[in-house]
Amino acid sequence: MAGADGDDSLYPIAVLIDELRNEDVQLRLNSIKKLSTIALALGVERTRTELLPFLTDTIYDEDEVLLALAEQLGNFTMLVGGPEYVHCLLPPLESLATVEETVVRDKAVESLRKISQEHCPVDLEVHFEPLVKRLASGDWFTSRTSACGLFSVCYPRVSSTVKAEIRQHFRTLCSDDTPMVRRAAASKLGEFAKVLELDYVKSDIISLFTALASDEQDSVRLLAVEACVSIATLLPQEDLETLVMPTLRQAAEDKSWRVRYMVADKFSELQKAVGPEITKNDLVPAFQNLLKDCEAEVRAAAANKVKEFCENLPEDNREQIIMTHILPCVKELVSDTNQHVKSALASVIMGLSTILGKDNTIEHLLPLFLAQLKDECPEVRLNIISNLDCVNEVIGIRQLSQSLLPAIVELAEDAKWRVRLAIIEYMPLLAGQLGVEFFDEKLNTLCMAWLIDHVYAIREAATCNLMKLVDKFGTEWAQNTIVPKVLGMANDPNYLHRMTTLFCINALSETCGDEIITKQMLPVVLKMSNDQVANVRFNVAKSLQKIGPKIEKGVLQAEVKPVLEKLATDQDMDVKYFAQEALSVLPFQ
Repeated sequence: MAGADGDDSLYPIAVLIDELRNEDVQLRLNSIKKLSTIALALGVERTRTELLPFLTDTIYDEDEVLLALAEQLGNFTMLVGGPEYVHCLLPPLESLATVEETVVRDKAVESLRKISQEHCPVDLEVHFEPLVKRLASGDWFTSRTSACGLFSVCYPRVSSTVKAEIRQHFRTLCSDDTPMVRRAAASKLGEFAKVLELDYVKSDIISLFTALASDEQDSVRLLAVEACVSIATLLPQEDLETLVMPTLRQAAEDKSWRVRYMVADKFSELQKAVGPEITKNDLVPAFQNLLKDCEAEVRAAAANKVKEFCENLPEDNREQIIMTHILPCVKELVSDTNQHVKSALASVIMGLSTILGKDNTIEHLLPLFLAQLKDECPEVRLNIISNLDCVNEVIGIRQLSQSLLPAIVELAEDAKWRVRLAIIEYMPLLAGQLGVEFFDEKLNTLCMAWLIDHVYAIREAATCNLMKLVDKFGTEWAQNTIVPKVLGMANDPNYLHRMTTLFCINALSETCGDEIITKQMLPVVLKMSNDQVANVRFNVAKSLQKIGPKIEKGVLQAEVKPVLEKLATDQDMDVKYFAQEALSVLPFQ
């Protein structure tokens, strides 16, 4: 019997291996995903001698199967017997690193990088490094692009002779005939620079960087910009001016907008890498040019960095640089023709107020905020509203309300409902900043008006808003200011508004005390049970179910139960259903 059991345990493995050969892609994919189960069952020896050769031979498959395989093999170290046998995983991964589909190659490289860490230095030189060399000198560009991602993981742990070979291979690939290979090399240049000794960074990397940054293909040049950040952080300050800055200046004025976009996108990182002196002399004029670029994408990327760039300027002359050089460009961008540019600026411009202080904000920034609040693009207005709090911290609520509140009130009545919705969502925060008196005087009527908006999403948000306001201002305020107005809507000729009364009662019952519920809200809800419209009546049943637990037992029995019993015999199916549900749930005596 024991023997039979043994055969049984191998049976699923045979099935899985058959599935690896099956014509149905889905079955092959499922089998690959269970590869670790197969390997566990086979044991480390058979995995090495049978499963891996089988997998290496069958690498002619659909991309999704190969992708799953490349991922699985990265976690296979223990299944082949641990680090001393990890090199057995290299042949299948080497094949996968040369296939045509980029996603598969990238995943194979990712797995190779992972398992390179598990090779001891000797194995790295005997098994891993030759693989990298084979890929680097492969006939197909696919293998050469894969090699670019492997240099940096093996370089730190090999002997100096091998290091020299690796550097040579990398140099060769940086000037490869195929743009795809040069692109791969450029994308790994910064990473490779980080593991090199400083002397080689200066002697090798800089010349490669300069060459790639002047490549005929803009897709290569823009990747060199990315490497610039890493290289600049590695070099001592005195070498930056001669070794990096000429290339960076050239990139900032590149004829291709994609390269200039990359410079704008990496600007804050470049600024930190090159330090305050170069920033002042070189980056400020470069940043001005990017903010004025003829391509909207470049202006938007630069606009996104305005706050960060200004924050990182040297403190001793930060204000002077901003006021003289940056603010004039920002003023132009506020009325840019492209909405993405304006929106990018609006998402960060408020942050300048904390850097420039109260007087400058009032004099120079407030007029810009106002212009943006009135912009025809909803996103621009929204970005300004969402960041009002940092301006409030700088200039105080009085000043803020005098200048910006009229514009906010205008937006609250905007024709586009999404703009109104954005303002509602901002209201509790605004209310907290303004204080109760100011709120009652300026904004209360708005909040009530939203309750009868013709868009349901606005009415719903307005109901939720009331609840948050009561949380802020307390139940006494609710009793005097909100509840009477809400209950007054119960007699509105429009049934949608009458329903809003019920929704508000449901929401407010969570924050108002039991007394307000019983004395003020309950009589109105009960009266509405006779409404002509079925939708109102079934919402009465739902409201009674919601507020019932907060009502004392005697009142519940005497007043609520008869009304629900009457609704439970209503002609309308829904009214009946919700009334019966409330009757079954509420704690009657």
